[in-house]
Formats: sequence, C-alpha cells, structure tokens
Amino acid sequence: MSAPKIIHVHESQQYLRKLLKDSSVFIAPRIKMLIEIKKKDGEGISKRVLAELIGVNHNSIQTWRKLYLSGGITLLMSHKKTGYKPTIITKEEHDAIESKLKDPQNGIRGYTELMTWIETEFQKSINYNTLYKYCVREFSSSIKVARKSHVKKDVDAVEAFKKTSVKSVVRPSPVKKKHLKK
Repeated sequence: MSAPKIIHVHESQQYLRKLLKDSSVFIAPRIKMLIEIKKKDGEGISKRVLAELIGVNHNSIQTWRKLYLSGGITLLMSHKKTGYKPTIITKEEHDAIESKLKDPQNGIRGYTELMTWIETEFQKSINYNTLYKYCVREFSSSIKVARKSHVKKDVDAVEAFKKTSVKSVVRPSPVKKKHLKK
C-alpha cells in the first residue's frame, strides 16, 4: 500500500469552520475534507480514510485534493452547477395549454398533437420531451388516457335517449318456499 499524500492546508481551522458554517450543502464536504487534512497536518491522510470520515466516494476526495492543490480554496469552493433552467413557456401559453387540456371537446389525442397546436397557435417550437414533462409536472396529465365520453358526442341526443329510455325494473326477490316434510 502506498503512503498517504501529504497536503499542507494554508487556511486556519477557525477560518475553515466559518466557511463550513456559511457554505452550501454542495460545498460543505469539500471544506470538511480540508479540516480533516488540517488535523493530520504533518503525517498525511489517505483518500480512503478521508472518504470514510466525510461519507463520500474516494474518487471525489481525489478530485477535490487536485482542485485544492492546483487553485487553492477559491477553486475548491467554486462549482459549475447553475440550477434549474428557466421555463420557455410563458404565463399566457400556460393558461392556453391548461384550458386546452381540460376542455373535454378539444379532441387532443396526444402530446404530438398538442405540440403542433402550440406551433400554430403561438408560432413557437417546443421539444416533445420538454412539453411532455411540463404537462405532467404542471397539470398532472398523462399520455393517451381514454376519455369518459366521445369527443363528438351529441349532447341533445343523449338527453333525448335518457328521457325515452325505460328505467330498469327492480324485480322483487323470489319468496323462498318452505319444503315441508311429510
């Protein structure tokens, strides 16, 4: 087994603890690594022991040590995560999509049809997966669900049928005959 890598941390433990207190969840394990390295300043500590102490993978420890050695604490504290992308669907488009999805007479059979409707209505091209995930997230919609009734159903014909149809007759339960023994 190879000897542990000896790294000299230039920052004080008090400064590192202050940084740890003010850091995000994403950066905190990196600072914990520096604190543990600072505790073992002269003798060094292996990446696997550090990984067990902090609760991360040893490859992360190796990457973070390289970052600290090449750029110091500033490079170690920086990261490229930007967060979620802003939505490309405006409030007006959101309302129109919601009314289109909730209208039982609209005749939309899937997200491809909804996508072409948006292109013609708003002159805007949206990726299929973007539209699908947006509709599921915002409206709890699901793909190709059977409707309760047909889209082209004639409401007047249904009412006329209900008025003229005979209600089912409830038959009385048959009386149980007692068999008498002779």
